[in-house]
Amino acid sequence: RLVHLDLKGAAPRAQYLEQVLPLLRALGATGLLLEYEDTFPYTGPLELLQAPHAYSPEELQALLSWARAQGLDVVPLVQSFGHMEFVLKHRQFAHLREVKELPNALNPHKEESLALVKAMIDQVMALHEDLQWFHIGCDEVYYLGEGEESKQWLQQQNNTPEKLCLSHIKAVATCLAWSYPMVTPIVWDDMLRGMSEQTLAESGVPQLVQPMIWDYTTDINVEGKVQLIEKYRRCGFSKVWFASAFKGATGANQSLTLTGHHLRNQLEWLQVAQRSPADVLEGIALTGWQRYDHFAVLCELLPVAIPSLAVCLQALKNGGFSEKVKENVENLLGMPNLEIETFMSPSLGTFPGSSVLTLVTQISFHLKSSVDELLERNRYCTGWFSPYHRKRKIVHPIIVHHLQPDAVRLFSKWNAVVQDLQAAMEPVFHRCAIEEWMEENVQPHLQRLQEVVDDLDEA
Repeated sequence: RLVHLDLKGAAPRAQYLEQVLPLLRALGATGLLLEYEDTFPYTGPLELLQAPHAYSPEELQALLSWARAQGLDVVPLVQSFGHMEFVLKHRQFAHLREVKELPNALNPHKEESLALVKAMIDQVMALHEDLQWFHIGCDEVYYLGEGEESKQWLQQQNNTPEKLCLSHIKAVATCLAWSYPMVTPIVWDDMLRGMSEQTLAESGVPQLVQPMIWDYTTDINVEGKVQLIEKYRRCGFSKVWFASAFKGATGANQSLTLTGHHLRNQLEWLQVAQRSPADVLEGIALTGWQRYDHFAVLCELLPVAIPSLAVCLQALKNGGFSEKVKENVENLLGMPNLEIETFMSPSLGTFPGSSVLTLVTQISFHLKSSVDELLERNRYCTGWFSPYHRKRKIVHPIIVHHLQPDAVRLFSKWNAVVQDLQAAMEPVFHRCAIEEWMEENVQPHLQRLQEVVDDLDEA
């Protein structure tokens, strides 16, 4: 049971992860799937891939040793085909794009593309020891076959986009097997699902990698998944993985986690597992997407989703979710009455980062609605201090008397909440993540409030 930490957005500080790892272990995690993207401390020509808040080699070594101390296996994830925006957005690597204008997919025809992937893998490998698996991504390779070189290649007899995809996966996996024979590559399975058994079997890919079948919905086609697993077996794949989600899969700008949705997703996967051959399943990764892709906004922050993660891990560990399992989750999180079907959780919790959850919940539920209430439903504001009046600074003094105290009080209240949230986020996140979350979720509403307070003053 791997917990996926998507570090391409709001990557937590190493010290925060140190506090969380024992909790993950207690909840039933057996490993971590670390998707580094731009937070890995790349060096040399790859140094420009590092975000300003990337982990230092020392921080990562500490994190890996904490994981080892908790008995958690670490599986690094380095994209090697699709979702390469964090590399291909840079001018120095733009010539390796499949389609010249688009920074998402790597051109599989260039030798330099493979050399780049190998250099990334080598640097990540150098910081990790005793790895059993290494995830090479390969999901959502959009626009594959649409680059100039691919178009020419596809005109040759018997060449297809499927073969193009498989040949690159094979090249990366072979590269890994050659340098690190003890490590098994994992790939996301979405590019493989629709391929014929013959195409897959003839490619040689099934002997090299383990596919990770992902589905984050609450209505998985269980029968369809069982058939897919059987198809993968017949093609020559020795083992498969599943991938569920505990957050980051219900909306690109989701700020609160729908625990009930994610719990149902795990229960569906348990059904698939029960109907699959016992020896075929290697494990499950509980994904926690932090952005839908490199250029998207932030989804739910990690501390906000910890109750969902706890429920999901415990459901998988116990083969279902009962009142007794729920009690166990509540004890481990220090949350006396955990809500699963609704967001509102009156209790604070004692898990690391629980105050972030409490304050984010308060802001997500009440900030926008309270500002709307004042500006759109308060009769003094709509009737005597409309945008027309505000622009011209016209106001009857009695209206200021009625409206100003409410506006100032509301502004002060939210300012205090926001300051509390910033203080709660400081130990968990770097400045840039806090800034981004505030600009997306707080600033637009606070600004409207600030403006009405200023306009009342001026008028």
